[in-house]
Parts: sequence; C-alpha cells; structure tokens
Amino acid sequence: MEATAKLCHVRISPRKVGVVGALIRGKDVAPAKAILLHTPKAGARHLAKLLDSACANAENNLDMNRDTLYVSRVLVGAGPTMKRVMPRAKGRANRIAKRTSHITLTVANRGGGAEDTAES
Repeated sequence: MEATAKLCHVRISPRKVGVVGALIRGKDVAPAKAILLHTPKAGARHLAKLLDSACANAENNLDMNRDTLYVSRVLVGAGPTMKRVMPRAKGRANRIAKRTSHITLTVANRGGGAEDTAES
C-alpha cells in the first residue's frame, strides 16, 4: 500500500527541487529525513515537510507502521510560470520567468508489494 502527499504551486524551480528529490528516492523514511535536514538546499525544507505529511497520511489513514516505510516515488513537475518584467536600458524590458513546482511524494511499505495489492 502507498500513501501520497502533494504540494502544488511551490515558489521554487522544479530543477532545484528535483536535485534534492533524487537524494531521498528509494531510501527509508528515517535516513531520508536526516538527509533532508542536513542538506543546505532550498528544496530540502519543502520536501522534509512533505515527507512528514506523507508519513502521517500512511499512519493515520492506512494504519501503516512508520518504521517500515520508504520513499517509493518523488515526482517533481513544473507548475505555472509567473512572468515578470525587468526594466533595461533605452526603454527596453527583459522578461523574468518565476517558476513554480508541483511535488508529489509517495511512501510505501518496505516489506510487501504483492500481498498488499492482493488485499485491496
């Protein structure tokens, strides 16, 4: 069984979050949380909160044990881009793209795959 948490319209580039997401993909929850807490990247803070939310969803909604959970998927996609204008010399303007992200984090039980899907 899997528990998912989503975070939409985060005001950080998907490229920056994807780098941090690759660090924790496939790891158990406790080491993944430790990695996120000690990673000096802006996306680590968002992913740490999202990991806590996914674990809480697994515990409260699906009665899963936090000790057996691992990060099965981290999907980072592009959200809507805010377009801004920066004034330049001689009356010109440059466009500034302020990117946003949609992040989906999924945790699953480490022990079973086939027997969990057979019960559902």
